[in-house]
Amino acid sequence: MKEYLNKVIRELKLRNYSPKTIKAYLLCIEFYLKYKKVGFEKLEEENIKDFLLLLKEKGKSPQTINLYLNSIKFFYNQVLKIYKKIDLKFAKRNKNLPIVLSKEEINKVIENTSNIKHKLIIKLSYGSGLRVSETVNLKVKDIDMDQLLIHIKEAKGMKDRITVFPEKILNDIKNIIAGKDKDDFVFESERGGKLTTATAQKVFIKSLNKSNIIKSATFHSLRHSFATHLLENGVDVRYVQELLGHQNIRTTQIYTHVMNPAIKKIRSPLDNLNL
Repeated sequence: MKEYLNKVIRELKLRNYSPKTIKAYLLCIEFYLKYKKVGFEKLEEENIKDFLLLLKEKGKSPQTINLYLNSIKFFYNQVLKIYKKIDLKFAKRNKNLPIVLSKEEINKVIENTSNIKHKLIIKLSYGSGLRVSETVNLKVKDIDMDQLLIHIKEAKGMKDRITVFPEKILNDIKNIIAGKDKDDFVFESERGGKLTTATAQKVFIKSLNKSNIIKSATFHSLRHSFATHLLENGVDVRYVQELLGHQNIRTTQIYTHVMNPAIKKIRSPLDNLNL
């Protein structure tokens, strides 16, 4: 099995997959090969179906099952060069609406963040629509202070994109990066070096809890809120798509369901009863 997994690593690296994706694919393929036990070099569709059904019975989400299926397809098609079509349909994804914080709730979270650096992390992530990984990986040279833009490099899918930089925090960011080299991280840990995503997530959750907000929000809710509030402000969905770096506009359009102004104007029939 080790020989096959080494081949997977080699192929993924040659295709410039991110370390996170390499780790995920390896875990999925290793789990499948342990399930299969023998005949790794033979593509058996029924065996793959049984494996995916087992994952479903174990309560794995549709997204996770799709990740396993993509990994297995990569193993046979790209690593072992078995070009037989794996005729399996992807599991249906859960159509959950994103958790979005209102502008007032965003304000509360910021107000309940006492540490200046932590406050800036939340402000910038919301104000520019950044993923947590993009925030902690942000370098001084990635911010264009004059144009008020941020160049996100090798984001999800190894794609670059440009997003807006909030002018309101310009002086604060200038202060925090004063004396730093262009290749230094904007937000560093107390010991120096890059801040971890886990630390940034804990910062947000701590401030969320202090704000007494009961929504099941996560750090990623800052990005969801960025997109929703732009649409509420009248920004065209195609521009929002570009700022978020979505390949398909349908991914961006989910935010139109969250901010639907027509629904917000409808009153419940209970309000019309003389109770």
